[in-house]
Amino acid sequence: MKKWLSLALVFGLLLSLCTGCKKTEEEEEKPQVGKVYYLNFKPEANDDWQALAKKYTDETGVEVKVLTAASGDYERTLGVEIDKENPPTMFQVNGPVGLSAWKDYALDLSGSKVYKELISDDFALKDNGKVYGIAFVYEAYGLITNKKLLKDAGYDISEIKDFESLKTIAEDIHKRSKELGFDAFTSSGLDGSSSWRFSGHLTNLPLYYEFTEGNVTTQPATIKGTYLDQFKAVWDLYIRNSATDPKTLTSKTGDDAVAEFKEGKAVFYQNGTWEYANATAIGKENIGFLPIYFNVNDEKQGLCAGTENYWVVNSQVSELDRQATLDFMYWLATSETATTALAGGEMGFTSPFKSAKKPDNGLYAILDDMLEEGKTTSIQWMFPYTPNTDAWRAEVVSALAAYSAGTGEWEGVRKAIVDGWAKQYQASKQ
Repeated sequence: MKKWLSLALVFGLLLSLCTGCKKTEEEEEKPQVGKVYYLNFKPEANDDWQALAKKYTDETGVEVKVLTAASGDYERTLGVEIDKENPPTMFQVNGPVGLSAWKDYALDLSGSKVYKELISDDFALKDNGKVYGIAFVYEAYGLITNKKLLKDAGYDISEIKDFESLKTIAEDIHKRSKELGFDAFTSSGLDGSSSWRFSGHLTNLPLYYEFTEGNVTTQPATIKGTYLDQFKAVWDLYIRNSATDPKTLTSKTGDDAVAEFKEGKAVFYQNGTWEYANATAIGKENIGFLPIYFNVNDEKQGLCAGTENYWVVNSQVSELDRQATLDFMYWLATSETATTALAGGEMGFTSPFKSAKKPDNGLYAILDDMLEEGKTTSIQWMFPYTPNTDAWRAEVVSALAAYSAGTGEWEGVRKAIVDGWAKQYQASKQ
């Protein structure tokens, strides 16, 4: 009896072991999937990205994490996150200069499916024939304009055709601001949440004209500042025809400017297509979009259009995570769910993909009309060439603040832009 009992126990143990073996084999046969971790550059689109990530997970079962860096803090955040045990599998660079800083982490996307979905190679970020970045949004900025207020002041947007007509109308509105109940320009805030509009976006215009004239196609070690007189004229127009005291600009935020425009306190607001949702507060029918006329080639000048948003896949993560990320990017570029989301909500992107949808964004519609008419030339984005971007812009902002407050001369701004460029270029090469 003891013998049979022993045999039964042994048999049971073997059966248990075999069952465990079978389970292990089944687990080994189960396909393994990677994860996606996207570090997002655009704070205004955070909620949309979170929702889109959830939809992808619901559809595919693949985990997607989205972390959004604070405004003006992307490079620092990327530097912190990239060294963690589970770093971003997908992040953004702003162009050739940004790529040079992160090239060691950039996967060659030349053979990827998402690369083949681009409508043009112009939207691929290349280096030595290899594709390291995929542009996913094409944007534009200029002067968002309240056409109703303009009409209340006795003008029509069609009357503004160059810098001189803009200056004449803005100065007249400012002169009559108490009578009208609104001013010409929103505040040109130099707080960190707003200053990029001027240290980055407004400085793009003198860079564009200088680089175009000199046929500059790669990051130069020095710049001349040929068109800084025009830059000064536009800046003076902004700060002298606003309800905001120029001495207080360092305390004025991006939110302040948004509120001033939404509440009908100013006619002109320098910003871009990404601000459409906020601009609709004045009524879609009242929204206009003008170039930042620069008194150089005004009859042909269009909006400042381009991109500094390129997706990059982290080459240092596991093969499973790389493939999961490539699959996610392809889904973003081609699926009905993603293309609809990218074109709507706070995103409202014009994406350079074959399956992209036109966004429900009136500012993009104005841009498209300008391009289709062929009467204007878009001002290409040159600020991605800036060396040590944050450090260079910080000096420009400091100089603009001093000049505006009357504690510094314009020469200080010129030095911050020109001499600062050479200094930061050298620093970036060390």
